[in-house]
Amino acid sequence: MTDPSNDVADGLAAENARLRSALAMARDRENASAEILRTIAASPSDATPVFAAIASSSKRLLGGFSATVLQFTGDELHLVAFTPTSPEGDEGLKASFPRRIEDFPTFALVRGGETIQFPDSEAGDVPELNRDLARLRGFRSVLFMPLMNRGMAVGMISVTRTETGAFAPDLVQLLQTFADQAVVAIENARLFNETREALERQTATADILKVMATSPSDMQPVFDAIAADANRLIGGFSTAVLRYIDGAAHLAAFTPGDPFGDRVLQASFPVPFAQFPAYQLVAHGESAQLPDTELEPAARDIARARGFRSMLFTPLMSEGEAKGVIIATRRTTGSFAEHHVRLLQTFADQAVIAVKNVSLFNATREALERQTATADILKVIAASPADVTPVFQAISDSAKTLVGGHSSTVTRLIDGMLYLAAFTTDNDAGNDELLSSFPAPLAASGIHSRVAASGEYAFRSDMQNEPDLTDAMRELARARGYRSILVIPMLRDGVAIGTIGVTRPEAGPFPEKAISLLKTFADQAVIAIENTRLFNEVQERTRELAKSLDDLRAAQDRLVQTEKLASLGQLTAGIAHEIKNPLNFVNNFASLSAELTDELNEALAPVPLANDVRSEVDELTGLLKDNLQKVVQHGRRADSIVKNMLLHSREGGGEHRQSDINALVEESLSLAYHGARAEKPQFDVTLRRELDPLAGSAEVFPQEITRVLLNLISNGFHAVAKRKADNGAGSYEPVVTATTRDRGDSIEIRIRDNGTGIPDDVKAKMFNPFFTTKPAGEGTGLGLSMSHDIVVKQHGGTIDVATEPGAFTEFTILLPRKSSFSDNRG
Repeated sequence: MTDPSNDVADGLAAENARLRSALAMARDRENASAEILRTIAASPSDATPVFAAIASSSKRLLGGFSATVLQFTGDELHLVAFTPTSPEGDEGLKASFPRRIEDFPTFALVRGGETIQFPDSEAGDVPELNRDLARLRGFRSVLFMPLMNRGMAVGMISVTRTETGAFAPDLVQLLQTFADQAVVAIENARLFNETREALERQTATADILKVMATSPSDMQPVFDAIAADANRLIGGFSTAVLRYIDGAAHLAAFTPGDPFGDRVLQASFPVPFAQFPAYQLVAHGESAQLPDTELEPAARDIARARGFRSMLFTPLMSEGEAKGVIIATRRTTGSFAEHHVRLLQTFADQAVIAVKNVSLFNATREALERQTATADILKVIAASPADVTPVFQAISDSAKTLVGGHSSTVTRLIDGMLYLAAFTTDNDAGNDELLSSFPAPLAASGIHSRVAASGEYAFRSDMQNEPDLTDAMRELARARGYRSILVIPMLRDGVAIGTIGVTRPEAGPFPEKAISLLKTFADQAVIAIENTRLFNEVQERTRELAKSLDDLRAAQDRLVQTEKLASLGQLTAGIAHEIKNPLNFVNNFASLSAELTDELNEALAPVPLANDVRSEVDELTGLLKDNLQKVVQHGRRADSIVKNMLLHSREGGGEHRQSDINALVEESLSLAYHGARAEKPQFDVTLRRELDPLAGSAEVFPQEITRVLLNLISNGFHAVAKRKADNGAGSYEPVVTATTRDRGDSIEIRIRDNGTGIPDDVKAKMFNPFFTTKPAGEGTGLGLSMSHDIVVKQHGGTIDVATEPGAFTEFTILLPRKSSFSDNRG
């Protein structure tokens, strides 16, 4: 018979053990919950450590074989934590994810919010995939608990055991607690990350606004900042910003990857819209995604080269039209989160604002630069009323700068030919080719000739690939370094009078603003040409009037001078005539008296005289004869002076007519040479002639000009003869050179000798009357004086001398072709 007290004691002991076990279990569960809460607090932005703690606690507290935590991302299930079993089982588990939910019916049930158990994974109602996974991992029963957030499953926890059988309700309830904690962790991480992302977005927005403020005229820094910030905040592999320009997508900025992939990306742009599927994909303003690039042939090649697997496209929309696109990529497949899509849209909006701001800033700056250039050109026009060249150069410089060109050219149409008026360049090597291509006829194939002939502007978008270009045009473009060219005509009354051209190193059409700007410059060039023409016509008329006035004054001076010379000539002639008769008597009686002294000596020869008397008589008669000979010598010089005075005083110079200057020079050389040889047969000199066939004729008094030339040539003969006499029989060769040159409205005559030269003190007085350096009886000092009067006073020309003592003397005569003498006398 059993003692009742013992049964009570045993019951109490069992109850105590049960209570202690329950207390220990409760403490374990509480500690596990506290540990998970601490992990949540320590990892506000990342739920992964929480998932690991939940998996570990679930396995331990539920007495499981293994535990896993899975999270739903879109339509896929991702493994976020698990407890290890064996290396093979762990690798098999990891290789099974991510998986599409539809591939696992069980997961689809859990996603609907149901708690699922498989007491025996080998049972017939267990899906085959679950059975395979159980065999791989080595368990026989499993419990699936959904992670529910606002009525929607965001993941699940699974716990397995090696033995069969259902999990107790308290264990199911415990796993529910862990599931709730996982949801809290997920929600905390989501809120924390959303807050952080919002702050990062605001910071990135502020940073981009700062970049906009510091780069009002350049979009590139803004695009670079948008690409970098978007890629960082999305956690992308790479991000690119593209702009749509002239029917093609252009790469504006990108975040770099590896060098090979970067080169592939850069080489892919620009690309026409027809070859860029993304253009139509987001043309209506909505973002689009490509979760797996392997499924899209158009993106597969570049994705493989760059190393990404998914893409997000967000258009840059302005006034309902796509102006570009931002493309973000990731290495993994799958869709981008909605907040990432919104973030990229924010960056796209900022990019559009930047484009508009830069466009407005540049338009304002271009308008100011255009006004400034116009004002500067007007200043040049005002400062150069008589010369249009500085205006053309200013227009050429401004056109190149404001159009952003490579070079510029201004031409003028004169007598059916285009002449280069001004140009600028960035390539000096091509200047020779440009200069050699002008002047060009209107019928030439060049674009400047075509524009000047038609009066319509023209351009070439690609100087290397357009089919109707000549080899010469392509070669000029290559030498000058440009690919496209725009030429505008300068029109006056609808007719082209020149052209303005601008080139660029890149191919493509010119914008309308460039055409408008060049037309403005063309109008200014026409104004400058017309102003210069009018100014020069006024100046020319003023010069003609001034010349007429000067001619009248010169005519008056010549008439006065002629009257003076005539009066002086009459006086000189009278005096000379009065002197000539007594001078003849002196000369004649002096010669006769010299002869009488000889007769006196002959008469006294037979008369006996003392020796001393004879000597005294001979001495006296000798002195008397010498004196008479000196009287004869000086009388002859005085007679020569009187003759030259009579020549100098003559009023006329013969007939005033057109005369061949070369013929006059040739005749004067011949007369002077033969005259010198007749006087001194031993005289020898080399005569050189450098007569310009274009010298032609001039209105002169040929007899007077011949007198001048004879005088200058004779002086040259005297100088070379003296130098030869001074040098003895040395190697000196006497040379006298006569030269003529056509000088337009005048004719130049030069008489040069290599004789003794003229000292500076003599040179200053050589044109004075009666000044001579020749020995007594050889010169009167009137030759150069008469020559000066004939050339300067009678013909309105000039006579100058250049000399170096002991080396040469050269007289230069400049005679006007048309003399006003005959007109003024009429």
